[in-house]
Amino acid sequence: MSEEMTAVQPTELEKQTERVVETACAQMIDCPCGCNREATATLFSEMPDEELLFDVADLFKAFSDTTRIKILFALMNGGLSVNEITAAVGCTQSAVSHQLRILKQARLVRAARDGKSVIYALSDDHVFTMLAQGITHVCE
Repeated sequence: MSEEMTAVQPTELEKQTERVVETACAQMIDCPCGCNREATATLFSEMPDEELLFDVADLFKAFSDTTRIKILFALMNGGLSVNEITAAVGCTQSAVSHQLRILKQARLVRAARDGKSVIYALSDDHVFTMLAQGITHVCE
């Protein structure tokens, strides 16, 4: 077998993660990979106040459920209705609706009405980046 045939092809998520990091680095913004760490070091030189730390802890609690992570990953490719999310994650509509409420409260997901349907999407690129970085970290 040739080396080309035995090489492991990157998954779609790995390709998306790479695009996010490359885009952030190319724009010289505060990249979560740490490549612009010098520019952000002063932001973390002092301990944040308790209220901010509490809010950050709440944010990470929203990531503590496998069903919520599945929903967020399903939304990484664009907006979906509750029925589409239900099919993608393999849960009941009731369970998906409950988890979407929690994700909306954490401002990780936004909802927009499209006729009679409600379309859910990731709130912003930060959510995509956090998920991509989480996968990258776990896979290291």
